[in-house]
Amino acid sequence: MEEKAFISNEGSYTIFSFRDKRLKFVAPYSLERYESVVQWDNGYLVVMAKYSHNKEAEEEYIDLIPILKNLYINPKNFLNPIKSVEVKYA
Repeated sequence: MEEKAFISNEGSYTIFSFRDKRLKFVAPYSLERYESVVQWDNGYLVVMAKYSHNKEAEEEYIDLIPILKNLYINPKNFLNPIKSVEVKYA
């Protein structure tokens, strides 16, 4: 089975995809795009993100655990099989 998840954005939303699940949640208003994943730590992401107010990409921190809990998804069951995350746009 696939062990890699993907992150991207569509307008003002972050998209986190893993297997047949696609989570969509509000991103910072000035986000243009995610450029790379710096670190994946079982639900906690450090990514480089490009914002409209800054010429350079900057670190952004995303904690998926509270998002999953708000969606009534068991964080341990969902996150445990994910071994890596990468930025992927269609």
